Amino acid sequence: MSKHKRKNRQRDVIPIEEYQKQKELDYTKQQIFNFDTNILEDEKEKNKKLYKRRNEIIELKKQILKLQRQKSNYKSVIILLSLISFALFSVIGIFIYLHTKYEPKYIEKEKIVQDENIVFLGDSITWMYDLAKYYPNRKVINSGVDGEFTDGVLENMDSRVYKYNPSKVFILIGTNDIYKGKTIDEITENVDKIVKNIKKNRPHCQIYLESLYPINATNNEKIHMDMVKNRTNKFIKQINKKYKIIAKENNITYIDMYSKLLDDNGNLNIDYTKEGLHLVDEGYDVVTKEINKYLKD
Repeated sequence: MSKHKRKNRQRDVIPIEEYQKQKELDYTKQQIFNFDTNILEDEKEKNKKLYKRRNEIIELKKQILKLQRQKSNYKSVIILLSLISFALFSVIGIFIYLHTKYEPKYIEKEKIVQDENIVFLGDSITWMYDLAKYYPNRKVINSGVDGEFTDGVLENMDSRVYKYNPSKVFILIGTNDIYKGKTIDEITENVDKIVKNIKKNRPHCQIYLESLYPINATNNEKIHMDMVKNRTNKFIKQINKKYKIIAKENNITYIDMYSKLLDDNGNLNIDYTKEGLHLVDEGYDVVTKEINKYLKD
């Protein structure tokens, strides 16, 4: 053999002691590797548990925060309800205090119920009105006086009106003042005083002011000019305009009887009159029909 070959053979031969040491080293490496692998597995498992625990803690914190928010909302609602209740009781307390401490500025008008006493106040046209015939089921008082003037009514308010404690008063007065020569202002001023006196002395009485009735001064054979005298429908209409204003200013009812008694020519209907001034039954039928509109209650 050559020297070269001998050298190679020498390299392939390893002493037994060396071989055993090498084996032990490999075994140790393998053990260490296996041991490290177990550690890695343990670490991985441990991390999984930690991650799971971390998620559980995070979820638990979320639940706690949610409960805290709900608790905060409940507190806000309770505080809000408490404030509302306090404000409400405060308002009620102030309201009760004010209404027990002070008199109210406005008091609801008391409705007065009184016995029915219907007074018809006027002159001969009222005096000749058969009230018992036309109002059989009502308590009516005829306070008409033949030939009466507005001055006479003012002088006798106690005996003509107040003593009856009327629930309603129907006023028809002024036509004789025309015959006497009084002016429109004098007549209407007296009528205004009559209305105001009744309102003052019998404040719960309802007052109705009738317009003066028209007259008929035509050449019809029924007409007696000694009864009609100086009265004219033109003058009567001017007075009635003032009567309407008086009713409005005194907050009473104005009854336009004038237009209900006219004929087509603007005169007192001949079928309604006795002699051009006073009425017959047909005329009083018309008057009663109109008055009954105000006696329904």
